[in-house]
Amino acid sequence: MFKTGIEGKEQIVSFAKAGDIIGYRSILSHESACTTAKAIEDVVVCAISAEKMFDLIEHNSKFSMELMQLACKELGEANQFLTDIAQKSVRERLAEVLVKLKESFSVDADGFLNISLTREEIASLVGTATESVIRLLSEFKSDKFIDINGRKIRILNEERLRKLSSYY
Repeated sequence: MFKTGIEGKEQIVSFAKAGDIIGYRSILSHESACTTAKAIEDVVVCAISAEKMFDLIEHNSKFSMELMQLACKELGEANQFLTDIAQKSVRERLAEVLVKLKESFSVDADGFLNISLTREEIASLVGTATESVIRLLSEFKSDKFIDINGRKIRILNEERLRKLSSYY
């Protein structure tokens, strides 16, 4: 999920995985969609009309509660991102993004993250310029925090990345 900002620059705001609900906030608030979804692998998409969504909310308390919990979780993540942007260095934010990517997508048999992102996409997640991410990934590799093979990243020292990012 991303937002398009000034001069068409894309800011990744989240990733959706199988079973995730996206786009519901716009329906609930009667607003136009403010984010765009882009698939980075093959997906199956199920659409629910606004009418059906409101019917589910009105007649299914469990669904309503889960949707409210999801909204609260996403609000908390947005608040944390704002705090991170304001208070953490780019180096600290990149370390945190790498740890979060491992938590969200796990690793393959060789220990590489199960998501392949361009340097531009990583920069969008971190909230910085692509050049900064390229430089910092090279530093992380030199420091033996990570290993890189093309677009694939393997975390070698997760504990050090967590300490650097203050993410526990």
